[in-house]
Amino acid sequence: MSPRVAVVTDSTAYLPEGVAEQYDVGVVPLHVVLGRRTGVEGLQVSPGDVARALQERRVEVSTSRPTPAELVAAYRASGAKQVVSVHLSASLSGTLDAAVLAARAVEPEGIEVRVVDSRTIAMGLGFAVIAASQAAASGASVQEVEQAAREAAAKTSIILYVDTLEHLRKGGRIGAAAALLGTALAVKPLLHVVKGAIAPLEKVRTTTRALARLEELSVRAAGEGPVGVAVHHLAAVERAGELAERLRSRVPELQALHVSEVGAVVGAHVGPGALAVVVSRR
Repeated sequence: MSPRVAVVTDSTAYLPEGVAEQYDVGVVPLHVVLGRRTGVEGLQVSPGDVARALQERRVEVSTSRPTPAELVAAYRASGAKQVVSVHLSASLSGTLDAAVLAARAVEPEGIEVRVVDSRTIAMGLGFAVIAASQAAASGASVQEVEQAAREAAAKTSIILYVDTLEHLRKGGRIGAAAALLGTALAVKPLLHVVKGAIAPLEKVRTTTRALARLEELSVRAAGEGPVGVAVHHLAAVERAGELAERLRSRVPELQALHVSEVGAVVGAHVGPGALAVVVSRR
């Protein structure tokens, strides 16, 4: 039987293994360009491919949104007449614009698509998709599924450490002035997502201090209530695992903890060594 309300997202949600299958979420991949080679995230280009390309500086790395046609195909494949399409921040990608075009294209077919700008990324988006999927599975209306996604996204915080601002600057994901300031002072930057954009949070002099501060700020963001937490990294698996274990012992009402490497798209912009903590308040 076709779902009453389907949920579609993009590959930058980095959902925990099995979640997309459990809730029958449609996941539309973004594209990654490595020099002359273009491939879809997760299937043809891996995080390791991106990390090596950035470390070796052998080819230019960039990313691009899905096409409207790819999103149209996902809406049709859902088998539903009502779809909630939840995507990474419109300030960071043109994916939302493509989703809006796709929604208009399927409207004459009787498919209603509600497009949601999560104003976040990675598991910030993933937690919103999970909330929407759980609402849909419980028989919620399309309005309720959309609202579940928006509310979950609004209750999510992302704090990010990067070894360098170079990749964010090149991709246009952070202002040139902020990137220049970080380089000039030789600091290790801590960033956060504010109103859908990546913005400077604090400047710390050493990696050790930056990682300690990342932990402290994450614990503060979690507070005393129930939360879900995700720890992301690119080519920093040991560092991510250690941080996750410390958060496990320090966050009193931790309901879920996910540790994963970011995909190729986000990896292309944050660079090797990056760590991010996503806190979803319940």
